[in-house]
Amino acid sequence: MFSPSQRTQLELLAGTMLPAGRLLPAADGRTVTRAEHFLSGLPERIQSGYARLLPVLDARALLMHRSRFHKLPLGQRVEVLEALDRNEATRLLLRGLLAPLKLAYFDDPEVYARLNCRFAIEPPLKLEHARWRSQIMDGAELASSEEALECDVVVIGTGAGGAPLAAELAKRGHAVLLLEEGAHHTRKDFNGRAVDAMRKMYRNAGSTIAFGNTAIPIPLGIGVGGTTLINSGTCFRVPDEVLADWRAEGLSDFTPDALAPHYEAVEKFLEVAPSSKAALGKPAELIAKGCDALGYSHHALRRNAPGCDGQGMCCFGCPTDAKRSMNVSYVPAALEAGAQLLTGVKVDRILTEKHAAVGVSATTSKGRLTVRAKAVVVSCGALLTPVLLEQNGLANGSNELGKHLTIHPASAALGVFKDQVNPSRTVPQGYAIDEFAREGIYFEGGTVPLDVTAATLSGFGPSWVSLMEQFDHTFNMGFMVKDTSRGRVRAGKDGTPRITYWLNDTDLKKLQRACTIISRVMFAAGATEVQLPLKGHERIRTHHDIQKLEHASIAARHLDISAYHPLGTARMGVDPLKSVVDSTHETHDVHNLFVVDGSAVPSSLGVNPQLTIMAMSLRAAAFVERRVERLSSRQAA
Repeated sequence: MFSPSQRTQLELLAGTMLPAGRLLPAADGRTVTRAEHFLSGLPERIQSGYARLLPVLDARALLMHRSRFHKLPLGQRVEVLEALDRNEATRLLLRGLLAPLKLAYFDDPEVYARLNCRFAIEPPLKLEHARWRSQIMDGAELASSEEALECDVVVIGTGAGGAPLAAELAKRGHAVLLLEEGAHHTRKDFNGRAVDAMRKMYRNAGSTIAFGNTAIPIPLGIGVGGTTLINSGTCFRVPDEVLADWRAEGLSDFTPDALAPHYEAVEKFLEVAPSSKAALGKPAELIAKGCDALGYSHHALRRNAPGCDGQGMCCFGCPTDAKRSMNVSYVPAALEAGAQLLTGVKVDRILTEKHAAVGVSATTSKGRLTVRAKAVVVSCGALLTPVLLEQNGLANGSNELGKHLTIHPASAALGVFKDQVNPSRTVPQGYAIDEFAREGIYFEGGTVPLDVTAATLSGFGPSWVSLMEQFDHTFNMGFMVKDTSRGRVRAGKDGTPRITYWLNDTDLKKLQRACTIISRVMFAAGATEVQLPLKGHERIRTHHDIQKLEHASIAARHLDISAYHPLGTARMGVDPLKSVVDSTHETHDVHNLFVVDGSAVPSSLGVNPQLTIMAMSLRAAAFVERRVERLSSRQAA
């Protein structure tokens, strides 16, 4: 992938980024080789884009020292990186260059051992027998290159939107076919290695990004279970005040009492409850200590993970299957009830006749697949559903398709403590601070493994190496905001989502306030310093630093932001001129075509949305069934 000159430059960059520390050896050519392997699994446009970042090193080196980067001594190379990091125009470019190298360096059992961390988990050699697995077929195994199937309901996607609905309809005796673009991953694939999981289970290895006044990664899962496969398992009901806003817009059925039975059914099936004290570990104790000292409300998060023992790998495939993501809960339930699942199938056409959906057409590694169905359910998620509909020229009579994107912009702070915290053997997102929820700010644990922590932390050089060598004495606390900003999703030329999102000043100030709050909490808990992903305020060591941060003038590009909850791009509403689907999830424009996923959620929730998407999915099953039975009656007549 890399030319000899590029490898030379990258080896020097790696060694500049990570010189030898007290415990860690310097990065070298092996780091570049592993980075090359990681990048090779990404789309060609991303690989070539990474290579195009390299000239920024020479450009800055020539400007500062009249010499190319690879010819400079170590001290001057460090100066080049520091200059790139200070410059607003090049800061994000430098982050993009360093992140794969950081991931690659720490994806090493020797490095993990030096820092007293567990590198990998031995997956089981075989799985327990389950008859429902016989209902799964890889699309490559279809009998012919022009396969044609028929069913009552075809569901595109197996995540929080598609899986519960499929299970409910299959239990009611309907012929349901689930189509999944990704593979069926099992515990045999969950080896505890984050980088390996990102290659297998994250769409484009986690490189889905929204661009606007900053760049915001929005990781998506790919595989049976969708993004539930790689999320933290947190389960919230939608706040009553959000439902009140929906009712004010005409969605009169969305009352707490009306949704309660659906929530209760999901919570019972997934065994939603707080994690045990042992699994929550030291990070939860410290957050509770800091909040108690400041008088802040806090609590253990409710999660769909009965029996969780704190393996710390929720977002990279639960190695014990304790987390009841869709691949081990609603999908098996659907298959046990008679549904069928095809994996490795990418739907690109929705078939219509007389303004009604009648099926789908898809590609497999073998050829084409056509499915005729009485109802088509699109459950591809808020970033991919509008792309599929746009490519087919469907459900956009309102011109609202792809608009109104909300994402819950998020970030995290890293606290450094004198005593050992052992963050890698706890629930990554198990504890919360809800004191500021009314302001639209919510705090949830966000600890990730060593290699991912390294990649997401800004910094380089000796001080950054020293910080990483203290990993066992740190933990992350994440925070997100209920956004008033909005974004948009359009179909790119290659069929990938083209996402734009502009963070407004209101939400930026919420994020800035969150940084100050979590810094105070961590200091109250005994932190010696707090690392923030905010330019100019990376190291908070005193309360005076917090005061400076509180009154600082910042821009969106100064803060490292990510997001995990895209919603609203095919939103529900009663007015066909202002929404894409009606209150039954059926599109206003096309009969028999339903959207059941986060894209139908009308607005930002302010809390993790998966439980709400699942509850809405169970609710939608009755409307899909009504449509199917009506068509069946007509055909029988």
